[in-house]
Amino acid sequence: MSSLHDPAEPLCLPPECERFLLERFLKAEAMALWAVRAAQLRDVPANVQAFLKQHEADEEEHLQHFETLVGYQSWGREVLPTVPQQWSSLAVLLFGYEALGLEFARLLVGLRPDMQSIVDDEETHVAFFEQEIRKLLAGGGGEADQARISARSWWKKLPRTVDRYLQDPSLDACRTDVASAMLVAIQRRFIGAGLLN
Repeated sequence: MSSLHDPAEPLCLPPECERFLLERFLKAEAMALWAVRAAQLRDVPANVQAFLKQHEADEEEHLQHFETLVGYQSWGREVLPTVPQQWSSLAVLLFGYEALGLEFARLLVGLRPDMQSIVDDEETHVAFFEQEIRKLLAGGGGEADQARISARSWWKKLPRTVDRYLQDPSLDACRTDVASAMLVAIQRRFIGAGLLN
């Protein structure tokens, strides 16, 4: 995958993107909170269950912070989202969406350096799930195969997801560069974790 932007360099977005990024992050935090709650209902390793409880508290705190910043509450849900039953597939889903959230957080911090703690939390979440992915893959067998299959499936959907998430007029001049930079960063994470060849 080629990029018009060097992913080692932070993207400089125009200031008019700030409101959109805050609103996008509010939606993302709400979705993450519900996904984490749904994941806690699955059969996951004990250390993951403990991490998910702390993760839920982090997401609730972030959500409240973003609701204050944008001036309205996020959407609520009556029913938790459907997440995979198998830990190997669920781990990939959580790792992928946390990696995507981290890239959005990095964009936001480029405009709002006062939000670095959000990036720090997102990096902690990504690192945890990456470590769990590595454990799954090191174990080999069916779980490793399923994790890689899930990763390929998730990766195929990601460009459309990113494109949908970046639909805002404030990004018209830089959407291609932003999408490319995000995809390159996430692809590198997935390759580095051993999920994509």
